[in-house]
Amino acid sequence: MKKLLISAAFSLALAGAASAETIKMAVTTSFANSGLAEVLLPAIQEDLGIDIELLIVGSGQALKLGEAGDVDAVLSHAKAAEEEYIAAGHFTHRQEIMFNDFVVNGPSADPAGTASADSTAAAFAAIAAAESPFVSRGDDSGTHKAELRIWQAAGIEPSGEWYRPVGQGMGAALNTAAGMDAYIMSDRATWLAFENKGDLALLFSGDPVMFNVYAFLPVNPEKGDFIQAEAVKRVEQWLTGDRGRALIDGFRVAGEQVFTAIR
Repeated sequence: MKKLLISAAFSLALAGAASAETIKMAVTTSFANSGLAEVLLPAIQEDLGIDIELLIVGSGQALKLGEAGDVDAVLSHAKAAEEEYIAAGHFTHRQEIMFNDFVVNGPSADPAGTASADSTAAAFAAIAAAESPFVSRGDDSGTHKAELRIWQAAGIEPSGEWYRPVGQGMGAALNTAAGMDAYIMSDRATWLAFENKGDLALLFSGDPVMFNVYAFLPVNPEKGDFIQAEAVKRVEQWLTGDRGRALIDGFRVAGEQVFTAIR
């Protein structure tokens, strides 16, 4: 997967300020695509004097970057995998920061009838029964892992021409779904921020299994002196403090609150 590097130094308001510290953080494509990074990073630079360089990848790749010591911290949404990496000693701990939710998008005509389903698993089962095109991230991301759990809950191992893993981030996968007029599971924030919706609509949401938690994981400083552990600690405290929580709760996409800070 192509990695995109973004720096908080883009903040025009702080163009004349020199940052004393820089940390590297691997984050998910869904977090980056939502636009929340463009709110949080300049505020962190302003308050703490810390620039954050983002490596934007899926949760699986983000955790691997932390394991390799290529970043100082990770923000991901794949709890089971995160706990495995912590148990293996690659991260010091896992701090839940915020949550949003996943939704099912698809053709506005809804040929599989997902809008009338009573659960996400039932919606997926209807898509499979109709063999309606379904685009999967297929990239070992937190979203992909969540999608696979739902297929498992539905008792289905998706395969065939109708099931299309693309191995791409959330925005790119949504572009593919829009071009194919296909079903897809996405996070709500990316869906609302996504401009190329075509004939796609939000068809199903609200199932508790679609709850999506983002956690902050500091890389174990024992990997080397190059890990910016102290700066990472300050960023974590900021994210879980009043300023960070207020900006997370106040962030809107298309007039909707899409993230809720965890207290």
